[in-house]
Parts: sequence; C-alpha cells; structure tokens
Amino acid sequence: MDNRKDTGNYGEDKAARFLETNGYTIIQRNFRTRTGEIDIICQKNDFLVFVEVKTLPNGDLDTLSHVLNLTKQKKIIKTAKYFVQNHRQYSNGYIRFDVLAVDVPGLEPVYHIENAFSE
Repeated sequence: MDNRKDTGNYGEDKAARFLETNGYTIIQRNFRTRTGEIDIICQKNDFLVFVEVKTLPNGDLDTLSHVLNLTKQKKIIKTAKYFVQNHRQYSNGYIRFDVLAVDVPGLEPVYHIENAFSE
C-alpha cells in the first residue's frame, strides 16, 4: 500500500464485502459531518449498525484500543446521532456500534467485534 489512505480504502472495501457476505445491507460508506466520519453504515434485521474499520497489518489488539479511544468513540456516536436525526426511516430499530479489524496479525482476516462500544 502506498499510504494510509490506500490502506484504509483497501480495508474498508474488504470490510464491506465481509458484511455483505454475512447478510448486512450497506446503506452508506464514509458518512461525514463536521464532527466526524463513520466508515460504514449498514443494516441487518432490526439493527442499524455503525461500523468503524481499522486496517492494522502491523498492529494488534492493543494498537486497536489506542486508535479507537474514548474521544474517537464519542465522535462516532455524535455522528451516528446526526445520521439518525436526518434519516428518520432508520430511527425505529436498534442501534449498534461495531468494529471491524482488518489484517491484524494473529486474528481472522476480518475480525468483527459486535457491540464494540456504546454511548
């Protein structure tokens, strides 16, 4: 990979394929507001899922916990609230925050952490 952006795009593409293979419907990718960004927004059954993708080919779970700190989680939550307020058709289901760790040595190629954090 040439740089972080290429690595991130590669990981997000791999994560999106993983989600679709596992029955999720992708609603939007790279949803941005002034407060933050959500990599993937998808739906499965009664759940609206906000997904943070981390591609860490040289990392581990400790690295993951550092890059997904409380500040980052709060930004994702705030951005998710904005999305739901502006897309009312999704406001009646359950909301979940998942993390997909891509290419982390020693883990599955796409390591899915459901309910990784909450408000």
